[in-house]
Amino acid sequence: MNYYALPSLVLTLVQLWPCTPDMQKKSIKSTDQSFAAVRRVKRGWIWEPLFVTEEQITKMPLYVGQLKSDLDKQDRSLQYILTGEGAESIFVIDEYSGKIYVKQKLDREKKPFYTLRAQVINRNTHLPVEPESEFIIKVRDINDHEPQFLDGPYVATIPEMSPEGTSVTQVTATDGDDPSYGNSARLLYSLIQGQPYFSVEPKTGIIRMASQMDRETKDQHLVIIQVKDMVGQAGAFSATATVTINLSDINDNAPKFQQRLYYMSVSEEAPVGTTVGRVMAEDSDVGENAAMNYFIEGDSTDVFDIITDNETQEGIILLKKRVDYETKRRYSVQAKVVNRYIDERFLEEGPFEDTTIIKINVQDADEPPVFSLENYVMEIAEGAVSGSLVGVITARDPDSDDSPIRYSIVNDMYLKRLFSINEHNGTIITTKPLDREIAAWYNITVSATETRNPEKKSEVNVYIHVLNVNDHEPEFPKYYETFVCENTFSGQLIQNISAVDKDDSVEGHHFFFSLAQEATNISHFTVKDNQDNTAGIFTAKNGFSRQEQLFFYLPILILDNGTPPLTSTNTLTITVCDCDIEVNIFFCRYGTFLYSLGLSTEALVAVLACILILLVFILAVVAIRRQRQKSPFSEKIEEFRENIVRYDDEGGGEEDTEAFDISALRTHTVMRTHTVMRTQKARKNITTEIHSLYRQSLQVGPDSAVFRQFISEKLEEANMDPSAPPYDSLQTYAFEGTGSLAGSLSSLGSNTSDMDQNYEFLGDWGPQFKQLASMYASHRNRRD
Repeated sequence: MNYYALPSLVLTLVQLWPCTPDMQKKSIKSTDQSFAAVRRVKRGWIWEPLFVTEEQITKMPLYVGQLKSDLDKQDRSLQYILTGEGAESIFVIDEYSGKIYVKQKLDREKKPFYTLRAQVINRNTHLPVEPESEFIIKVRDINDHEPQFLDGPYVATIPEMSPEGTSVTQVTATDGDDPSYGNSARLLYSLIQGQPYFSVEPKTGIIRMASQMDRETKDQHLVIIQVKDMVGQAGAFSATATVTINLSDINDNAPKFQQRLYYMSVSEEAPVGTTVGRVMAEDSDVGENAAMNYFIEGDSTDVFDIITDNETQEGIILLKKRVDYETKRRYSVQAKVVNRYIDERFLEEGPFEDTTIIKINVQDADEPPVFSLENYVMEIAEGAVSGSLVGVITARDPDSDDSPIRYSIVNDMYLKRLFSINEHNGTIITTKPLDREIAAWYNITVSATETRNPEKKSEVNVYIHVLNVNDHEPEFPKYYETFVCENTFSGQLIQNISAVDKDDSVEGHHFFFSLAQEATNISHFTVKDNQDNTAGIFTAKNGFSRQEQLFFYLPILILDNGTPPLTSTNTLTITVCDCDIEVNIFFCRYGTFLYSLGLSTEALVAVLACILILLVFILAVVAIRRQRQKSPFSEKIEEFRENIVRYDDEGGGEEDTEAFDISALRTHTVMRTHTVMRTQKARKNITTEIHSLYRQSLQVGPDSAVFRQFISEKLEEANMDPSAPPYDSLQTYAFEGTGSLAGSLSSLGSNTSDMDQNYEFLGDWGPQFKQLASMYASHRNRRD
């Protein structure tokens, strides 16, 4: 047989056993776990699984085993045949001896076993001597693959100070060798770098904490894990992986001030809210574990405050109240810092806070004057004479030099006309009497300025209340229109009255009503005070007569409750009305008016009728005049409408004279009518001008000065004629159009002579004007 030279293989020889009945009933167990290495007996065939170790062939071909029938007499009369996976290409058999050889290098990771079939036939008869039977050749594994970490790189995070044995993460490696045969795929993990803080479980690859670690000391660790196959034995393959382990922060550190004593200063001129300085506490933690709050402790909490800058975690000292150098020149402030979030697990280690002392010096400054009060409220009675004392304003220089103060009223010309202030002692007086009814309050702004440094000044508000004095008499709130019927009876209420007072009353106004002394005995009316600031007017007799007396003037005395009380006499006019008992104010008012004029009711009706007839007559006259003014214009419009024909074609030709003759529209009769209706001069003879312009149009275009002047004159005449329609409503055909070869086709000049015209040029205009050319040619021939 022709064999090929192949790499060496290590093979397991097959023991061939005699074929006996006892062997057919008995099986032999093999130590191999993948294939049961059982000696099989089938009709004279005896074999066990064949094994070939991969990758270790030293010479080719490599003997694997032998198949032999018990009928083989070794006379070369039998032929062994091999079929199945890899037959002839990978495995060959000696057809005379049944020996099997492998002629290629095998790889278990590509194919772990091969299934083949064997057959023995007689060379002479070609009949099978043994039945065809199947057997397997298994490729045994060797350690030819390195373990690999497929999930790297590894990154893990664990809180700092975690206890020993805490699981951090797990690394896993894989090996391409057969895990069911030998130790080629049995892996073992070990720690190359990371002691003494970490450890790894050899079989699982779980990394655990070996000791507690502080993030503030080192926040990141690099751990190197090695894995070996063959349980770490000699000749094993290995691989490594790097695990980055980060320690996360926990709040296990308290904040600490950088200094135990701080020095700061602030000017006494500094306003409330001024930043005095900053203090800083350090915390080794990060994130929210390093967040902190600052506090002011002790007696300085009303003068200073502290807030936290969330970006820098600094404490900002703020001025909470104005300081005064002359009062207190130095402050000792105790500040405290506390962790904003505290981990209860570390409370036993101590308070998570710290304190420091801040010395704050007050700097002297030239301060403006200080008033004795924040604002002043003063009072003065209304009507007080000029120069009356209102009040005194006082201010002082808070500085040690005690500069003199000058007072003034801030620019307000109106207030300066009412009040003045002594610039040396701050005394405010009136310059004219005040009237509470005009203004009850005045708001004055007073300025205090240092004489030695005019730039230093302060202002204060002074509120002046004008006290009320009962200087206004009570009076009727309105004019009362009172009527009484002629047939009224005694004791009838004819009017309710009230009173008003411009003065202000602390207890409220209260008025008393009565008849004046001079009318008490002769009056036909009485007054009843209702004790509620109102009174009723009642009749004191039965019946009144307009012929005897039309009006009664009733003097009423009104007394207020001011101090001192004031009285006034107000006259109530009572009109006698032509009625029975109930008063109709409308008829009483106008009846009284007519009666005072000496007219009766019948006379009033006659006067009204005459006025109505006169109004109707005036309206009729106005309507007739409007109709007369409207008729001429309407007729003229109709006249123009009858003589205006609209053409949408190029021109009307000679027939235009019947339907559109502009000379008929501008006749001498129309001109005379216009002369009567207008005051301007009469129009010129339009017909003559149009004929003349028509002749000129044969030589000039529509843009010539002649046409522009003509159109302007006619437009001006039309605009100044109120009875003429707009000139643009008349369509004049004086021109064919700019650039037309035909010139003008207007019929306005058709009544003129055409003796001097030659119409031969019409034959050059084209087929459209063929008929027109023949007509004019024949006409000219007849004329000749």
